Amino acid sequence: MAVQERGERSKRSILEAAASVLDERGYDAASTTEILARTGLTRGALYHHFPSKEAIAAAMVAAQSEALVVPERAVKLQAVIDLSLEYARRLQSDPVLRASVRLTVEQTSFTNPGRTPYQQSVEALLGLFRQAERQGETLPGLDLEEVTQYIVGAFTGIQLMSQVFSRREDLMDRVSAMWRLLLPGIATPGLLPRLRTTPSPSTAAHTAHEESLSSEG
Repeated sequence: MAVQERGERSKRSILEAAASVLDERGYDAASTTEILARTGLTRGALYHHFPSKEAIAAAMVAAQSEALVVPERAVKLQAVIDLSLEYARRLQSDPVLRASVRLTVEQTSFTNPGRTPYQQSVEALLGLFRQAERQGETLPGLDLEEVTQYIVGAFTGIQLMSQVFSRREDLMDRVSAMWRLLLPGIATPGLLPRLRTTPSPSTAAHTAHEESLSSEG
């Protein structure tokens, strides 16, 4: 177990070092030599986990699907909202996820061989919207695929704007505003007052704890 834990720590340290280099230089200008220098690991340890820069990038992109954890909620529209808020929170705190998002929005030489994170996001949200429709939470006649595509695109644009204007410090507020504006065209009128568009108390407490740890560091 100790060997496995050390391996996971080494793998994570490589991804975090790569995230730092990509944040500064972008994918094409980044090198495994510079990534390696920031990890303190041997080249053999690096290649044990990732045989190439492309393999590191692919692991980063996979981090986006790991962040798409669908919360258990009786009201499925609330699950959609909370999924987006939790993803936004992780974007603020997780450098690997931020680097992953940069990889998927910038034009680089890297080509992801599997499903794109956008496809995975669409699938996760569309599944929740269909459940919400069956439970009578959505307005009649909605094209759920169109709604899903729009929300994924809107979230992408919002997080990019937040990065430009505040390095994502205001991202939660921007996502909350997105939902306040969009929900009247999605949710049934009787459900609207019950939907929370801000982080849950537990999420807010978790964010405050992370910020406290960061300031102490």
